[in-house]
Amino acid sequence: MHFIQTDNLDIKAIQTILDKANFYQKNTPPKTLQDKIIITAFFENSTRTLSSFEIAAKNLGAKVIRLDISKSSTLKGETMADTAANLNAMNPHAIIIRHKNAGAGEHLARYVDCPIINGGDGAHAHPTQALLDLLTISNHFKGDIKGKRVGIVGDIKNSRVANSNIELLSRFGLDITLIAPPHFLPKTHFKTTQDLKGSIKNLDIIISLRTQTERHNYQIYGSLQDYAKQFCITKNILQDHNVIVLHPGPVHHNIDLDDEVLKDPRCKVLEQVSNGVLIRMAVIEHCIFN
Repeated sequence: MHFIQTDNLDIKAIQTILDKANFYQKNTPPKTLQDKIIITAFFENSTRTLSSFEIAAKNLGAKVIRLDISKSSTLKGETMADTAANLNAMNPHAIIIRHKNAGAGEHLARYVDCPIINGGDGAHAHPTQALLDLLTISNHFKGDIKGKRVGIVGDIKNSRVANSNIELLSRFGLDITLIAPPHFLPKTHFKTTQDLKGSIKNLDIIISLRTQTERHNYQIYGSLQDYAKQFCITKNILQDHNVIVLHPGPVHHNIDLDDEVLKDPRCKVLEQVSNGVLIRMAVIEHCIFN
């Protein structure tokens, strides 16, 4: 099965993936993907997601082939459809893609016989990030997450992470507030506010987002420092509130999160990275065997 966005999976399938990820946290993974070939095709820069997927696949015994985009024929004018058809002719068992254009995964899925797993497409979706965020939240609260209050802070309008988290977390009954300047807010029925400091006392979880400067057609604020004055998560903002802080990375230091917050035990950034490998192991397995 393809995994392009979070709503490709029902609640039961998601819970199975979370349970499998937690199983892999405590147990040596079996080589269920022995002799399977996984291709990673990242047409957009990535550190965490690409490495996480490749480690996940290798942990399960798969052979991983990374498509070197800098040397690929896409630079010679080869279309995405041609690329997909040629990759498919190599008989991989799954292709993991990242692309700057929304809908790239769905487009490729028309031309291949194996699962396409979306590692992020434009400002559209980043489904495995939302799953690892859900795992991090669920484990922290020992599964008791319904009704927990989450604030998503930052460039929500341009964030695929926000889109996937809004869809997934709301399905699991979390109460969502979007915290951003007006030009970073999409049209939405969810609660919105610009008052980060006033909101914090009513939140259990904060998901801070990177400002998506590469997706802005023009500069829409005076500077990143001006943005940070209102929306950077600092120790002064957090105070002693019982709240956990998540961020998908890469962190803009002292713009998204203050350096001191990154050292705070309430900050779950590195736990998210660890959970990313576990979730992606479970997702690759699920897509190949279902």
